[in-house]
Amino acid sequence: MKTAIKNARIVTPYEILQNCEVIIENGKIADIRENGSLPAGGFDEVIDAKGNYLTPGFIDIHNHGSFGKDVMDATFQALDTISRFHVKNGVTGFLAATLTASIEEIKGAVKNAADYIKTQNNGVEFPHKKAGAELLGIYLEGPYFSKSRKGSQPQEHIRDPRIDELEGIIRASGNNVKVVALAPEIPGALETVSYLKSRGIKVSAGHTDANYNETKKGIDRGITLATHIFNGMRNFTHREPGVVGAVLTDERVYCEMICDGIHLHPATMKLIVTAKGFDRVVLISDAMMACGLSDGEYKLGPQKVFVRNGEARLHDGTLAGSTLTLNKAVYNMVYRLGFPVHHAVRMATLNPARAVGVSHRKGSIEIGKDADLVIFAEDFRVLTVFVKGIKQQLRKDC
Repeated sequence: MKTAIKNARIVTPYEILQNCEVIIENGKIADIRENGSLPAGGFDEVIDAKGNYLTPGFIDIHNHGSFGKDVMDATFQALDTISRFHVKNGVTGFLAATLTASIEEIKGAVKNAADYIKTQNNGVEFPHKKAGAELLGIYLEGPYFSKSRKGSQPQEHIRDPRIDELEGIIRASGNNVKVVALAPEIPGALETVSYLKSRGIKVSAGHTDANYNETKKGIDRGITLATHIFNGMRNFTHREPGVVGAVLTDERVYCEMICDGIHLHPATMKLIVTAKGFDRVVLISDAMMACGLSDGEYKLGPQKVFVRNGEARLHDGTLAGSTLTLNKAVYNMVYRLGFPVHHAVRMATLNPARAVGVSHRKGSIEIGKDADLVIFAEDFRVLTVFVKGIKQQLRKDC
């Protein structure tokens, strides 16, 4: 199958290229041309982008669910629904984020994710084959957290890390765990960070009450991510900058950011980008099952979540994930905060790809990389999506 996309504005991490063509062959980007130099004939399909943006597919590394489904449901249908919903919003790859729960529940969820990944990788004919983002791995959010910064994580299952226990979870996942979020100050955390680094698994500081020095020790051991910066963390002060001060000023760390205008004030988001630069901020959704649905009552693990005006909260008012989609996050960065399009897109493509170790094949429009591509209108409405060169059927029932 050989496909050409013409008349596109290609969004690179550094600039926007006008009037370009991209050739897709065997699921890869085979060629990139400028100024209308597309050869005549020889294509199975030619798509006219009509001057719209052509970007790499977005990568959502932190997502719990959408459209009434949760990763912790531990069913094929749940992941398939989440995958199909992602594609409609320009996401072509994602990590399935778990929640603090019993070890057996976590093992069930990661095993289910491993089975789903195996099905996708084997190219098995399963429902909606042409309507789904690629599940790139698993984001283990908990249970190794600080109870004082638990946020919406169920307290009864929060615990100190044990490497043998973690080995069992990783084994159940078929070695598909890509990120583990933990609190670096709790007993056993530093040894766990070293162990995870030795396994090639990224470690994120999250739901933590760590001070500045404790966080720096974790970074020195191998922490390279910060889970939804400012949320679920010790507050920043001018005399004790804490975990926030450590991750914002250390170039080894990527910072996840929820750009919904609820989790962070616009000035705070600008501060984060100013501190980290355009190459160390990762836009995430942190979406939960209400994403894509109307206000109402939902759940996050065993807890009831109440969504009002798009805000997801527990009964005590604690934020419980979001209803954000990643194309809306990019829209907010551009049209509400005033950042250039190519920088905002980078934060949802190349930066997350680099943060989780898949940038050799994902995250930018380069010859030889996977043909994960999206044609967006000026307002970031999704027009056309390719996942590994397959044109997606954008379903309305998810």
